[in-house]
Amino acid sequence: ARHSYWLATIVTDAPLSFDPAENRVQEPTPAAYPLFLKLEFSKLIEKMGLRPEETAPADAAPDVTVTAERITEESRAREVLELFRKADHVTVLALPDLSGVIADCDTGADTALSAEFFFERYTGDWNALLNALFAADIKKVSHNVKDLMRTLLENGLNAEGFMFDTALAAYLVDATSGKYEIGQLFAGYFHTELVKPVHLEPDAFSLLGDVTAAEAAFHSYTSAVDALYGVLAPKLKELDLWDLYATAELPLCRVLAEMELAGCRVDKGALVSFGEMLSEKAAALEQDIYNMAGEEFNINSPKQLGEILFGRLGLPHGKKTKTGWSTNADVLEKLRYEAPIVGAVLEYRQYAKLKSTYAEGLLKAMDPDGRIRTRFQMTVTATGRLSSTEPNLQNIPNRDPAGREIRSAFVPGEGFESLLSSDYSQVELRIMADLSGDEALIEAFRSGKDFHKYVASLVYGVPVDEITSDQRSHVKAMSYGLAYGLSTYGLSQQLGIKPGEAESLKQQYFATFGKVHEYLESLVSTAREKGYTETIYGRRRYFPGLKSPNRAVRDAAERAALNAPIQGSAADIMKIAMIRADDALHESGLASRIILQIHDELVVEIAPGEAEQATALVKDAMEHAVDMAVPLDVSTGIGSDWQLAAH
Repeated sequence: ARHSYWLATIVTDAPLSFDPAENRVQEPTPAAYPLFLKLEFSKLIEKMGLRPEETAPADAAPDVTVTAERITEESRAREVLELFRKADHVTVLALPDLSGVIADCDTGADTALSAEFFFERYTGDWNALLNALFAADIKKVSHNVKDLMRTLLENGLNAEGFMFDTALAAYLVDATSGKYEIGQLFAGYFHTELVKPVHLEPDAFSLLGDVTAAEAAFHSYTSAVDALYGVLAPKLKELDLWDLYATAELPLCRVLAEMELAGCRVDKGALVSFGEMLSEKAAALEQDIYNMAGEEFNINSPKQLGEILFGRLGLPHGKKTKTGWSTNADVLEKLRYEAPIVGAVLEYRQYAKLKSTYAEGLLKAMDPDGRIRTRFQMTVTATGRLSSTEPNLQNIPNRDPAGREIRSAFVPGEGFESLLSSDYSQVELRIMADLSGDEALIEAFRSGKDFHKYVASLVYGVPVDEITSDQRSHVKAMSYGLAYGLSTYGLSQQLGIKPGEAESLKQQYFATFGKVHEYLESLVSTAREKGYTETIYGRRRYFPGLKSPNRAVRDAAERAALNAPIQGSAADIMKIAMIRADDALHESGLASRIILQIHDELVVEIAPGEAEQATALVKDAMEHAVDMAVPLDVSTGIGSDWQLAAH
């Protein structure tokens, strides 16, 4: 009691040196400008009248005000293109519809050329000009190269010669920033704001209006990209990231642009039938839920559902808030076996989500030719993995029958006969074995036996043929849990066992695979010391949360630090595999093409008569993407739809 009393007493005589005068609210100094700029406090900058310091830092902003030459004649365009071919590099930005292009370069003898080309004003062959500008013999620097490549290819134009992408470079330098637009990067590196990108507004270059501001902004942003190139190229080399950039990130732009352009053929009739089936199942469940509840109510209303489950039926519940009891997925999963109605509600929600997200969502995303074209994002995830948007084709469920049904709607398009699914097997665990150098874990892979049974036999100390399904599943969850930074509590929740049992299993695992334990321990300590982790290829991920005074934040950062090198290495390997596979298919003169990447899986559209050769090429490219102590294993399957191919 005395201890509790002392603990709860506010200390009023702590030895703190504090001068109230030094802590008065003061007007911000010019030094606050770069910080406010980085934090995007635009209104505060304007309100307080902040400006850059007069004494500019070493990385002061370059002058982005340029004198441009408007190219309208084909003869002058030929001269300019010849100058571009001789230049070290040309910085290029294009309007989204390719109706305008600005290209800057140093022409030697301290002179620079900034050429602007606009479709409405050019008297020559516009497509011929673009083909020449975006040919391989002009070395180009740009921003978001993959998107520009896709637009060029979509219009049947060349998309070659790109040597640097400032967005990708900035992403590699700091993958946790999440903001890689030109204006944001320029403000971050040079502490100066660019003008608003009015050149991207609709009708910015209309012949009926004043285009002066749009042209000025267009030139400023092109000059800004060139300035960023001057900063980011040396930065990649300084951080030993140039090889990763040159061998994985930049070459992947072309592969992804072609994949986006190709898209995936989807059977519209199958999606409609799938949606109708989901509606029927949801309707039947709806009636069952009403019967179990004893009344009709809005199942999609958390408030009404909470009143039924916790008020009327008296199920265990958490704290009630102003809006009612929580009925989110985590809460209901814990109550699944308390009453049949809970399982029915979870199943109902699943059908409703599948219908809205996939059966209806994919139909809306379908182009007139019956294909769905997603966009792959290269600068979103902190680990280096690709993400997919508009629509997201990487989160199509594959663990339940209803979810797998969606994959059966993905079929070969016209001129193709089948789909190939090529999937890495246990790639994260193989990477963990390689990075840790644990001989026992490496041997488990090399043994050729069921990996999880073999590992379980070592952990539990019993012969492989005596391992039970529970023992296998527990050790499997442990192996993947370590690779994904899963906590002991998380493991206990996943396996449905007590935290003490999970901790005991973890200690048995570490006793068996000592170097795995040492490796995981070293990951966190090294990350705490350096501030970042690295993949096999040197990709960095920074973890400022490791030094947070908040324990929950620190713990989360530690779990992420355990996972980043393994998942990041898997992402790097897949990117290199995609480039190798794409090259192999093209060099062999095959019409088969990669159309989808879903984390560890590639989906390839197979042309008639090419199944055997294409499968061999893709499998070889994936298995030899990297040399490791544990060989990569790739499973392949071919079918008349994606689901059959993935079996």
